[in-house]
Amino acid sequence: MAAGPTTAEKSGASTSKGSSEGSSRTGTRNRKFRVPGARVLLVGLGVLLLVAGVFWALYGSSWFRVEHVKTSGTGVLTPGEVEAVAAVPMGAPLVSVDIEAIEARLREGFPRIESVDVVRSWPHGIGLKVTERKPVLLMEKGGKFIEVDATGLRFATVDTAPRGVPRLVLDSADSPSLRRFGADRLLQEAVRIRGELPAEIARNTRVVRVTSYDSVTLELTRGRTVFWGSGEHGPVKARVLTALLKATPKAGHFDVSAPTAPASSGS
Repeated sequence: MAAGPTTAEKSGASTSKGSSEGSSRTGTRNRKFRVPGARVLLVGLGVLLLVAGVFWALYGSSWFRVEHVKTSGTGVLTPGEVEAVAAVPMGAPLVSVDIEAIEARLREGFPRIESVDVVRSWPHGIGLKVTERKPVLLMEKGGKFIEVDATGLRFATVDTAPRGVPRLVLDSADSPSLRRFGADRLLQEAVRIRGELPAEIARNTRVVRVTSYDSVTLELTRGRTVFWGSGEHGPVKARVLTALLKATPKAGHFDVSAPTAPASSGS
């Protein structure tokens, strides 16, 4: 009969197996908790240096600082007036310029400005893109003229009337419409009527006279008058008036207050 393993052999085998299992567990622990290698540390250091470099370039260096301001879109205003109120901080880091604060100063300082867009022009500039309000009506007061835009806003007073802009005359002091609607509502109606006029008729309109809410008269060139009535059905009235002016070019008075039954008379 073959002899079985001796006690010493069993003990050696057991010791060898335990040693192998212990070594395996130790290796697993070492792989699980090993310290990051030098490559990871170098990458992290590189990223940190890059961020620091960008920050220094934008805020600490002279590479990206405000050196000039360019203004565009002005008409009545001058670039110098706009730039003085904008108060762009010359020499400051371009990235730190408060764009919203500049826009707020310009809107507050110039009601004539409808909108303004302040942009950074890298590496050394600030751009001010201005859009001015355009007057559609003028209100004369004390020898000066108040400009009214397409929204009904009275935004500026000037000494000389701009060419091609009709005057608004509110003859509604004794009208019930003034008490019922108020001067601002009548002004809005006049602005709406002016905005619905065809371009050619608008160019020939000298006065928009408002007597009441439903009594508006246009005074055109060559002494012609148009009784418009109320502001209702404006686009239809505009088309009818255009046809009347072509059909009766020598007429002096036109009535489109009832656009389905227009009339012209006089010479």
